[in-house]
Amino acid sequence: MKQHFSALALALSIACVAQPSLAGDVAKGEKVFKKCVACHMVGEGAKNRVGPQLNGIVGGKVASVGDFTYSKGMTEYGASNPVWTEEALTAYLENPRGIVKGTRMSFAGLRKASDRDDVIAYLKTFK
Repeated sequence: MKQHFSALALALSIACVAQPSLAGDVAKGEKVFKKCVACHMVGEGAKNRVGPQLNGIVGGKVASVGDFTYSKGMTEYGASNPVWTEEALTAYLENPRGIVKGTRMSFAGLRKASDRDDVIAYLKTFK
């Protein structure tokens, strides 16, 4: 029995190490999000700007904010990637134009993984 428990504990610890943690810091994410506020809003009363408001984006449907006209590239991306998972957002925030060909988003991306994780943690607080 001990051997089975030890093997299971080892397997679980390896699985936890192998999976990247997307747990970011909400307070740091709020600061990093200041890079986004020229185009995006979150929170109560958020409205579309140059980019869509981002309430509910984490786990939400891609290219689905009402009253916002998405680029052809984003619409096509949403057809094959219907949900903004944390992993999809991480990739997009690192290199928006590399992930979504033809996106109108001019932002070059967040190079630091911790910045991406922090912004996603912050965005998760807005349903």
